[in-house]
Amino acid sequence: MGRRRGSELYRAPFPLYALQVDPSAGLLIAAGGGGAAKTGIKNGVHFLQLEQINGRLSASLLHSHDTETRATMNLALAGNILAAGQDAHCQLLRFQIRQQKSKNKAGKAGSKEQGPRQRKGAAPAEKSGAETHQEEIEFSVENLQAVQTDFSTDPLQKVVCFNNDSTLLATGGTDGYVRVWKVPTLEKVLEFKAHEGEIEDLALGPDGKLVTVGWDLKASVWQKDQLVTQLHWQENGPTFSNTPYRYQACRFGQVPDQPAGLRLFTVQIPHKRLRQPPPCYLTAWDGSTFLPLRTKSCGHEVISCLSVSESGTFLGLGTVTGSVAIYIAFSLQGVFLYGCCCCCVSGLSL
Repeated sequence: MGRRRGSELYRAPFPLYALQVDPSAGLLIAAGGGGAAKTGIKNGVHFLQLEQINGRLSASLLHSHDTETRATMNLALAGNILAAGQDAHCQLLRFQIRQQKSKNKAGKAGSKEQGPRQRKGAAPAEKSGAETHQEEIEFSVENLQAVQTDFSTDPLQKVVCFNNDSTLLATGGTDGYVRVWKVPTLEKVLEFKAHEGEIEDLALGPDGKLVTVGWDLKASVWQKDQLVTQLHWQENGPTFSNTPYRYQACRFGQVPDQPAGLRLFTVQIPHKRLRQPPPCYLTAWDGSTFLPLRTKSCGHEVISCLSVSESGTFLGLGTVTGSVAIYIAFSLQGVFLYGCCCCCVSGLSL
């Protein structure tokens, strides 16, 4: 799997920490910022329109939402509702897109005055003075509810996700607690201690089961607040007696051509940074029994995030060195490796 250089799609004016893609609306949502420190780096959520132009993907900024002193570190998307992790809080945002057609008289030949920008591919007016139909995009974002989701001495929400029908929201942070909230009221319906130390990632399955991974080297499957089982990837995989591994990420994915099929995917990385780092590993699990199906090495670069395509066909891995790799979900075979210009891939969406 050779390294390729990816083309630049968009350059944000702030450090990027979270990405989400809305395929139905053709939106890429990018979020991040410099936080509360007065460094001059803004905090925001950017909404980008994705288009195919001459066979290449293009992104144009539709709207920039200012999050004031709060950098968005993690995102979850459900329809037109965003759940944004900002410091120790979760902020719900609702965005709306309206396209309006307007009639404008074309200016005189040679006029320097310019009206609203036409959409790409729109035909220019043939004659001076002719009426042109232009599409104006009206984009609005409103803050809904916000709630504190982490209560450690240095509180930080590290992960957020919606359930299958977007009626519930689960959050995890540095205090090791999972908290589940109603949407959109953010009324708390469940709270329990899942890990000793930080929760690194969590995933909600369509049957209501919840998988959490943490800095205590454990990966746990829960039904509400009851422990169902622990994951044990090394029992059928490589074993390193002197190198403890921890679970870095977990995601559920559909099984292609099996409507009721479900897989769980996890990433395991060395718990400590070593001068000669051992490989990281990617594991596929049966989504019903939570037994490991296969484990494969995914290189020596430390994995920072995991994403599963909507169809369940591909997996995306981002690394702390800024590269992105694509794997086939069924076989865990590597397909592409892209080199990026950033120093760390914190958010990834397929």
